[in-house]
Amino acid sequence: MRKRFLVGLFALVLTSGVFAYAVFVRPSETWEPIHQFEQVDREARIFPDYSGTAIPPNIAPLNFLIQEPGVAFCARIFSQQGEAIKVFSRDGVIKIPQRRWCDLLEDNKGQNLHFEIFVKNEKGQWNCFQSATNLIAQEDIDGHAVYRKMYPTHLRVRGRMGIYCRNLSNFEESVILSGMSYENGCLNCHSFPRNRSDKMLLGVRSPKYGVGTLLVEDGFVRELGTKFGYTSWHPSGLMAVYAVNNLPMFYHSARNETRDTVNLDSLLAYYRCEEQRVGVEPKLAQKDRLENWPAWSGDGKYLYFCSAPKLWPQNTDNPPEQYDQVKYDLVRIAYDLETHTWGEIETVLSARQTGKSIGMPRCSPDGRWLSFCMFDYGYFPSWKEESDLYVIDLHASEQSEEFTYRRLEINSDKSESWQSWSSNSRWILFSSKRLHGVFTRLFISYVDSSGKAHKPFVLPQKDPRFYESCLRTFNTAELVTTPPRLTGEALAKIFREHHEVPVSMPITMATPSAPQTSPASAWEGQRE
Repeated sequence: MRKRFLVGLFALVLTSGVFAYAVFVRPSETWEPIHQFEQVDREARIFPDYSGTAIPPNIAPLNFLIQEPGVAFCARIFSQQGEAIKVFSRDGVIKIPQRRWCDLLEDNKGQNLHFEIFVKNEKGQWNCFQSATNLIAQEDIDGHAVYRKMYPTHLRVRGRMGIYCRNLSNFEESVILSGMSYENGCLNCHSFPRNRSDKMLLGVRSPKYGVGTLLVEDGFVRELGTKFGYTSWHPSGLMAVYAVNNLPMFYHSARNETRDTVNLDSLLAYYRCEEQRVGVEPKLAQKDRLENWPAWSGDGKYLYFCSAPKLWPQNTDNPPEQYDQVKYDLVRIAYDLETHTWGEIETVLSARQTGKSIGMPRCSPDGRWLSFCMFDYGYFPSWKEESDLYVIDLHASEQSEEFTYRRLEINSDKSESWQSWSSNSRWILFSSKRLHGVFTRLFISYVDSSGKAHKPFVLPQKDPRFYESCLRTFNTAELVTTPPRLTGEALAKIFREHHEVPVSMPITMATPSAPQTSPASAWEGQRE
C-alpha cells in the first residue's frame, strides 16, 4: 500500500512539473507561427530606442520593450546569414537568447540587423510594423566598462556608492570597490593606461579613514598618501598626471539643475611610478591660472588640459561673484618621457574663440581624434544642460596647422559629459542625461574612419525596464580590454589599515598649495 502511494505521489509531482514547464517556460518553438497580419506603415515604438544605429559585434543582447498596445507580442530578429531569432512575449518585454544573439552578430559583421515587430490587438488581429534596422560594425568594442554608480548628490543618500565593472558582451556586473567597505565612503577618479587594467589609480575618501589614492600595479595594491583628482595615465603606464583642486559645491535657488561647483584653485601634478614620487612642473601650476582635466595624446608626446584665468584672490573660500564668468581654454604642452622634459604651453582652442568653456578632453588611442565638452561657463559639464560633445581631427590639424573643431552628431538637448575611447578608436562611451534629464546614463556610439559618430544607444540591460526605475547615476566610465584583477576586500583593507606610501607635494613659488580635505568633509566634495 505504501509503495503504491509513493508511486502515485511521484507521478503527481512529475505531472505537475511538466505542467509548470509548459506554462512558465514554454519554448518559443512551440508557438504557432503568424500567418496573417496587417502591415503598419511605421516602426513600432520600442524602449530603449535601438533603431538606426551601429552596434559592436560583441555587444550584449539589445533587449527592449515594445510600447504598443496589445495582448501578445513577437519580435523577429534576422540578418543576411543564419537563422532568424523569434521571441514571443505577453507583456511586450523582448529578451533575446544570449547564445543565438552572439552567433547572429558574429556571422553578420558589416551587415544590417533587422528587428521585425508584431503586435496582436484585442480583436485577435496581428499587426506587423516596419523593421527597425541597425548596422553590425566590423570592429569590436573593448570587453569591459568600469564606471561609478551613485545617487545624485541632491538626494542626500549616503552609501551604496561603488565602482563597478560591466562585461559588455553580456549582463554580468561585478563590484570593484564599494564605499560600504569603509564606513560609507566616497570613491572616484579611477583611471587606466590606454584601456589596460593591469594598472589602476582610484581615489578613496571616508569620514573615518581620511583621504588617499589606491595604486594597483602588477597584481599588488598600495595606498599613496595624497589625494589624486582627475587623472590621465601616460600611454606607457610609467607616469600619470592628475589635478589638485579646491571644488566647493553650492546650489542655485531656481534652475533646471540647481547644483553647481566652482574651481577656486587648482594645479596639475604628476606621479612617476619607478621613482614612486610626486612632482610639479611649474608651467602646469601657475599662480594666476586654473589648470584641470589632463589628457595624454595617443602617442604620449603631448599633454592636453584645460586652463582658465583666476578671477579672484588666492585665499577665497566661498563661491565668488565671478564664478559664472570663468571660461576654460583647451591647451597642450609637449613632453619627452625619456628625458622628462616639458615644452611650452600652446593654445589649441581659446574660450574667446569659441565663446564657451571647454572641459573633459579625451584623445583616441590612435592619435586621430580629440573629443571634449563645451558649455557656457565653469569646468564641470555634467551639471550644465547645454554641455555638448565636440571633436578635433588632429591629423588634419597637423597638415593645416590650424585646430578646427566641430560639434558631434550624437548630442541631445540635455547634458553630455564623461567620455572614453575604445582601444581601437572606433567606439566612444559617454554619459548623457537625455533619457530623463536628471540621471546620467551610459551611451555607446560608433565612430567611423571619417570621424562621423553614429546614433548612440544606451548601455543594454537584461531587463529593458531597468532605466525606468533606477535612481542611481552612471559616470566616469572607462573602457578596458580586461577586468581588473584586484577588487573588493583586497583594495578596501589597504585603505582601512593605512598601508600607505608617504607622498609629499613640493611647494614652490609657481605652485599653489594643495587644498586640504579633512575626514569630516570627505563626503561633501563628491561629484557626479
